[in-house]
Parts: sequence; structure tokens; C-alpha cells
Amino acid sequence: MKEPLIDKETVELKFVGPSVKKDEAIKALEPLCFVNLGEALPWRLAFPEYNEKTLPGAALAGARGKEGLTQRELAGRIGVPQRHLSEMERGKRPIGKEMAKKLAKALDIDYRVFL
Repeated sequence: MKEPLIDKETVELKFVGPSVKKDEAIKALEPLCFVNLGEALPWRLAFPEYNEKTLPGAALAGARGKEGLTQRELAGRIGVPQRHLSEMERGKRPIGKEMAKKLAKALDIDYRVFL
């Protein structure tokens, strides 16, 4: 099945018809890249700006913000330069397993959210 296009040029359609034909109608539109909004939309389609490279950084920025810490404060807690945190949050520097564990301990969060 083709992945649905989620961009600025999407259109929402609404149909009225017999309920017994609902599944058949949905199935007929799927090859045309339409998504049934009654179903869950995968986050990768809803937020294409986040990917495997940028998602850990977004999680880091969110967790840091939730704790009310600046990059400088968090960097001091885990013993790394502030610029490294900035690079991690922007997806320019990977967050390895050991770094994820340090961040998780400082932010009181599961380390796997950064991997």
C-alpha cells in the first residue's frame, strides 16, 4: 500500500452512503493515498519533520524544558559542553546509549526515549 501524502495540499472528504459499504469505500480510496481519519494516523505521517535523526533531540529538548533547565544547567549536571546539548537537540550530534543514560538520570526519564 502507498503511504498517504500529508502536506499542505491535502483535502478532507466527507461522504454519505450505506453503512454496509463503508469498509469497501475506505478500501477503494487507500490506493489513492487517502487515510481514514477514524483510524490512528502514524506519527511519522502526521509529523514528517521528525525522523530518526531529529526525534531524539526533540525528546531531549522537551524533557529539559519540562524540568525547567537550560542547556547550560543540564550540561553542568552531566559534565558535557553546552554546545554538545545544542547539537543533540538539533539532530547534529547523535545521542549514544551511555549519553542517553546520563541524560535520563539527570532528567528523571527513561533513557530509551533518547534512542
